[in-house]
Amino acid sequence: QVQLVESGGGLVQAGGSLRLSCAASGRTFSFNAMGWFRQAPGKEREFVAAIDYSGGKPDYADSVKGRFPISRDNPKNTVYLQMNSLKPEDTAVYYCAADSTVWCTTSRVPVEYDYWGQGTQVTGSS
Repeated sequence: QVQLVESGGGLVQAGGSLRLSCAASGRTFSFNAMGWFRQAPGKEREFVAAIDYSGGKPDYADSVKGRFPISRDNPKNTVYLQMNSLKPEDTAVYYCAADSTVWCTTSRVPVEYDYWGQGTQVTGSS
């Protein structure tokens, strides 16, 4: 059974940092694109960042570019989101996602991802 498990969320003051982790099990995702999305109350799920299998072509939403670097550790089957300079508007549930098709480039579209984690709450206080 494939599982994606996020961790690292929490409450942090504006300007602070958090690092989210997404550990995959049940199959390797070393050759697959992986991404992070978020959903705030009353809003649709939105793209945050994604990374392809090589880790060399990350893609970012404009709202987090320069603040939230994404990275991956393929031997650990884990992807990370380092969240720096957090703002109150970053408050949301953050979800990890993985594409089941190998060698694909990243996507900003949620339906392109086949596996999802349960989400972790991130709250930026003002």
